[in-house]
Amino acid sequence: MTTYGLYLESGPRRRKTMVHALDLLGCVAVGPTTEDALAATPDAIRAYRRFLHRHGEPLDPDAPFDTRVVEHVTEGAWLGNGSPYLTFGPDLEPVTDAEVEAFLGRSRWLCEALAAWADTQSDEQLGVGPPSGGRPARAVLLHVLGAIGGYLSAGLGGAPGFSALHGAAERGELGLPEALRRSAAMASERVRATTPAERAAVRELPTGPRTVRKALRRMLEHEWEHLAELSRRPGGPAP
Repeated sequence: MTTYGLYLESGPRRRKTMVHALDLLGCVAVGPTTEDALAATPDAIRAYRRFLHRHGEPLDPDAPFDTRVVEHVTEGAWLGNGSPYLTFGPDLEPVTDAEVEAFLGRSRWLCEALAAWADTQSDEQLGVGPPSGGRPARAVLLHVLGAIGGYLSAGLGGAPGFSALHGAAERGELGLPEALRRSAAMASERVRATTPAERAAVRELPTGPRTVRKALRRMLEHEWEHLAELSRRPGGPAP
């Protein structure tokens, strides 16, 4: 039976917590407390496995699994929100060619799920926030779009073109669905162009170490987190 190692980050007094399932890269669960986040993790893993299986990854979404907490970070900046300053041990491992293709495929599927749903929404619908409060869907999608280049730039030392794409979508010069699809294609092109040395490198920045693996992890987690967020809204996309 598969056992997924869990890496946790929690804010003060173990309140808001994000759980990272690094063995299933891209899968996260969040909760207002550590206990809530851990309780939500099995369902998050099942949902993510169903999503990957639906898109062709060879795994059984209904197979039993277990989890174990490997690391729990409670000191640092912006914890519980997917801290960009936090680096787990596995983030320092080089990325193989096979992993690059697998992770880029997941990112394309996630962006396409968001883009396909946005295609079905009017400008008015995208501009309405959820009944319980929060950002309108358009703001969430722009947030996802803007973060892709940021994560890649930190891991690779540069990701040209993403800021211009985000700006065009923000100004309404480019539709959000097209912008998301273009961003996923640009990300694939940029990462595939990396050398083995770049995929193994650890870039030491003032805010902490950055690697290609960490960039891909945060990119996937961020896309999944917000697809799941939108899916919980009335008429939201299917995760």
